[in-house]
Amino acid sequence: MKAVCPGSFDPITHGHLDVIRRARALFDEVIVGVGRNSAKKYLFDTGERVELAEAAIGGLAGVRVEVLSGLLVDFCRDQGAEVVVKGLRFASDFDFELQMAHINHSLTGLETVLLPASAQWGTLSSTMVREVASLGGDVRAFVPPLVAERIEQKRASATG
Repeated sequence: MKAVCPGSFDPITHGHLDVIRRARALFDEVIVGVGRNSAKKYLFDTGERVELAEAAIGGLAGVRVEVLSGLLVDFCRDQGAEVVVKGLRFASDFDFELQMAHINHSLTGLETVLLPASAQWGTLSSTMVREVASLGGDVRAFVPPLVAERIEQKRASATG
């Protein structure tokens, strides 16, 4: 059975990778759907986020990365995926993801599996990583080495 782990992955973190690896242990194939939303301002463009996700996954068998645009249910149908896997950190994540699970199921019957974040990564978010990095903080503990390097390059180029 195929599953999709969707997200913006801006940037991909160790928390994302933990959910992806755990999803792979449950499903035959996991497709990491890197979301594209023209209304959102990203640190990394879509191509960079795909590249960083592929590098972070490091050839993990049964996992691949694809660009996700449009409705998640359409992407899942096009990929032949029957399940969406989402990680949960807080009750607010549950509230939002439950609503999404209900609408996705009502549209096409798509099922959603909600995985609680591992304790180590339960408070980690891409937003926090971007904020810490923008203020000159060290984010190496939260993201893979290549991602940390690229964040530093972006920060250095922004500060001139």
